[in-house]
Amino acid sequence: MTKSLMLAALGITAQLISIVNGALIIVNTTTPTNASAVIPEAFVSYSIEFAFFPDFAGNSTFPNTFSDNLLNNLGALQGTKPYIRVGGNTQDYALYNASLSFAINGTINPARSTDYPTTVFIGPSFFESYSTWPNTKYSHGFNLGLGGNNSIGWETLLDTVPLACKALEGGKLLWWEYGNEPDLYSTSSQGPVRPPTWDELTYISQWLNGTRAVKNQLAETCPDMTSDTEYGYLAPSFAGTNNHLKPITTWNNGLDVDNDIKLISSHNYIGGATQPGVSLQHTLMNHTSTVLSIASQLSLASQLSSTEIPFILGETNSLYNEGAPGLSNSFGAALWVVDFNLYCAATGIHRVHMHQGTDYRYASWQPLKTEKTSIGTKSPYYGNIAVAAFLGNLSTDNVQIANIQLENELEAAYAAYVDGNLKKIALINMHAYNYTVNGTTDIPNPIARPSTEYQFSVGNENGTVCIQRLYANGSDAITGVTWDGWSYNWELDEGRPVRLTNVTIGETATLSDGVVTVQVEDSSAVVLNFGT
Repeated sequence: MTKSLMLAALGITAQLISIVNGALIIVNTTTPTNASAVIPEAFVSYSIEFAFFPDFAGNSTFPNTFSDNLLNNLGALQGTKPYIRVGGNTQDYALYNASLSFAINGTINPARSTDYPTTVFIGPSFFESYSTWPNTKYSHGFNLGLGGNNSIGWETLLDTVPLACKALEGGKLLWWEYGNEPDLYSTSSQGPVRPPTWDELTYISQWLNGTRAVKNQLAETCPDMTSDTEYGYLAPSFAGTNNHLKPITTWNNGLDVDNDIKLISSHNYIGGATQPGVSLQHTLMNHTSTVLSIASQLSLASQLSSTEIPFILGETNSLYNEGAPGLSNSFGAALWVVDFNLYCAATGIHRVHMHQGTDYRYASWQPLKTEKTSIGTKSPYYGNIAVAAFLGNLSTDNVQIANIQLENELEAAYAAYVDGNLKKIALINMHAYNYTVNGTTDIPNPIARPSTEYQFSVGNENGTVCIQRLYANGSDAITGVTWDGWSYNWELDEGRPVRLTNVTIGETATLSDGVVTVQVEDSSAVVLNFGT
């Protein structure tokens, strides 16, 4: 008797998502017990660095339509355009200058950061950027870093609430945010903004003082935005789960005493851009690494589940300090995006906001040309697209995701269920294949690209399975990425989808007695679609 039949005889197959029996991967045809709850809308979302938001969005005179095209693509796939969190380190540097004739004046201090300004002034026109992307919801980040204990920062808070609420009224506001990564305020490598005595109680006091001032300002300027359904925060936006301030201590000491936190937001990076030993294969293209990277987040979410407040990753990406060239902008990073996001979905994280900024190595796209970087769609965006396509229309369908446990850490698989029935399977083959010699030269790799055959058992039906592929020449590829034959490159049609003629599409496989076989090349991903 086979292992699967033995389990069936014991009546416990419904408790499992998969059993690897040799080359056969058995997948439940109905929702297993380890599947997620129904995935909420806009699961694929973004966090945009505060100082670079005008670059990404433009203004009312010159809207950035390239960015909007890319957001529309995702909206067409997942049913809702990504929610945009406007925040990050620079939200806690931003001071308001009412006489500034342009959106932002930022000065980079190389001793603190070479990637973003640490002296930041915003003018009234900064808020025009909230008018350029139709049908988009935003969270706006207020400055707690300087606002909580600094008179100029406090005036910035009071002066910008009316501007922000006017820009976001009429359904554009998701929620507010007050402070970015306050758990690092006393230890930040960019320069501490609090003394070593900074603790949870002091943070809570300053957070409550500021958020109550926000509500008072709203009551005067935008009173319709003070109701319980319209007013709230994503918080505490800690950098991690075990830094100087502890999230559980913070919650237990009354952070949400006003009952206005609508989303529990935490930040997560799988590693650092300059950490020794970081590589595509061992850090990003590695399912074990992905699982370990959010284990503490899942533990925190579990400990806070009694609040019944949804838990999100309000800022995340591959490698902190804006990513590493050749890693965070490679096709291997796009495969990581798929594995990471689907694992988050399968384990109950309600939304993932991938962080980006101008010239950031891990960004999904570069919104405009700079001295460092040309305008264009980058490899990670294709990972975002593949995730959205796999999840499908979350605004109309009841979608649940389950992780298919595989033995090899260089492979990952997921099942998508709609209304309780198996709809799709995603398989990510993360065995590294460089299309150039050693991934460091311009010489093409003379070694043929390996391929692995996967067999899935999904009941006993017969039929045809449609196949879609996420593909590039290799894990080290920076360009030439496609999803199901579609390119979203700037140079083709400014980010709108263009079907390429040199990529295989319309591929199918036969489902025979419930078994389907698919070949997946190393460093690529595939989605199997069952039924219409």
